[in-house]
This record gives sequence, structure tokens and C-alpha cells, in this order.
Amino acid sequence: MSRETSVLYDAPGPRAKRRTIILSVVIGLAAVALLYQFVYKPLDAKGQFSMVKWGPLIDPDNEYFDGVWDRLWVGAKATMQAAALAIVFSALVGLVLGVIRILLRAVSTRRYATLPPAVAYGLRGLTWVLNALTRVCVEFFRGIPVVITIFFAWQLLGGTFLPVVVGLVIYNGIVIAEIVRSGMEGVAKGQREAAESLGLSSLQTTRLILLPQAIRTMLPALISQIVVVLKDTALGGIIVAGYEELIATSRQVSQLLPQLAFDQELYNPLQFFTIVCLMFLVVNYALSKLAQYLERRLSTKADAKPVKVTSAAGTGV
Repeated sequence: MSRETSVLYDAPGPRAKRRTIILSVVIGLAAVALLYQFVYKPLDAKGQFSMVKWGPLIDPDNEYFDGVWDRLWVGAKATMQAAALAIVFSALVGLVLGVIRILLRAVSTRRYATLPPAVAYGLRGLTWVLNALTRVCVEFFRGIPVVITIFFAWQLLGGTFLPVVVGLVIYNGIVIAEIVRSGMEGVAKGQREAAESLGLSSLQTTRLILLPQAIRTMLPALISQIVVVLKDTALGGIIVAGYEELIATSRQVSQLLPQLAFDQELYNPLQFFTIVCLMFLVVNYALSKLAQYLERRLSTKADAKPVKVTSAAGTGV
């Protein structure tokens, strides 16, 4: 009776599969026992699972339930608004900067032999300067922690909402630009050469050939960066005074609730941050599923429809 084989190793037989299952069960039970002993029991001993602490968050009949979730909703809206604007503008900045870097690299080898020498040297010098400036900007802002970027944006611009968005856009736009650049540089070199042989300009080659093919490979990294933008909005609540995003609002409510109720038993930051953690997990999981869906759709369309390139002379290929 034949067994399935792999290029790298033989498929496990019945005995190996049985050992794997037994080992998995033993490790799972050990993990559950450790969690019970070192997580559940200490928290239960401190009363962290009591309805006194969880009631304001999960019991609609609790007198504080509506007020708590009203404040959490304010923080959630601030988080989503900042994240949405930062994602949109970071994508635009990253796309433009990434394309510019690709175009500058493409034209950096040109000698402009048909132009007067002074013009040719001027264009070559301008290309070198722009290439150097874009590279310096990328290396500088990519090397600075996003916390510092937000802080300087706050010091320069003031306010609460705007510096958070600007700081996130500066940092994440640079990162997305590098994702775009590396994605287009990953396209086979023959694709560019074929486009140039058809008479396409550097901009047409980038727009029609490189970028559409690179999107599929860039998509997982782009979605991962979007998740980073969403999580980094929490840094705005730490750096910028008065910016009430979700985590900052949760911290405020967990501190104010026992003071308003004159009951220190209602001090429940663990419960608040658990709920906030679940909210972030749900949104980020939805984004990852969206990335998988878009990747499948793009792959299906690419397999079903061949790319049609029109040369400068109008010939379809």
C-alpha cells in the first residue's frame, strides 16, 4: 500500500500520527493546567471575575452600563476616524513616493544625448538630487519611532486629532512607499524590457506593467501595515494630551467610575482593557480576512483575463 510522499520528507505513518495526536493532547492539557494555576486562580483570588467588576461592561441592567459604553463609543469613533484618515493618506503618500522612487531609478541611467549638453547635465543633476532627497527622507523617517513623529507633529501643529493623523501618515506613508517600491522591483526584469521595446515611457511602464502585477504581492504587507496604523492610534492617547481614543478613554473611565460611585470595587482596568483587546482583535481579524478575499479575487481575475498592453504605436499585445 503506497504512502503519500513529499519532496522534503516522507509522509508520517499511522504510528507517527498517533504519537503526534497524543503529544498534542498532552501539551494542550498541560497548557490548560498552567493557565488555570498561574492565571485563573490568582485573578479569581483577587475577585477579578466578579460581576461587580464586569457588570458595568457586560450587564445591560447595570446602572453604569449605558454611560460606560457611551464613553467607550466616543473613544472608538476617535480611534476609527484617526485610523481611517491615516490609512487613506498613508496609502496615497506611499503610492506616490514609491512610484517616484521607481521612476527616478528608471531615468537615472539616461544620458539625454539628443539634448544640448547643458540641459542634459542639468536633468541628470536634478535626477540625482531628487533621488538622494527621496532616499534620505525614507531612511530618516523610517528610522524614527512613530511615537517621536507624533510628538513633533503635536508640538508643531498643536490640537489633538490632527497631529496624531499627521504623525501616523509621515511614518506609515514612508513604510508603504518602501512596500510599493520593493513590490514593483520584484516584478521580473523582462517585463520592463518588453514594455520599453514596445515604446512605453517609464511612467506608462510603471502604471500599466509594474504596479498592477505588484499589487498582488504587496497586498499582505499593505494589510499588515494597515493593522499597524490602527494599533498605533493608541500612541496618540499617550503622547497628545486631550486626544480621547479608545484606550485612553477606557483608562479614564476605569479610574473615574469608582470615584463617582464611591466604591473602590468598581476599579476594573483589567476588565476594560480585556474588552478593548477583543475589539481590536475583531477589527484586525476582519482586516486579515479582507486581505485574503482581495488576494483571491485579484488572483482569479489575473488568471481569467490576460493583460493587454498597447504600445505607443497603438498595437495591442
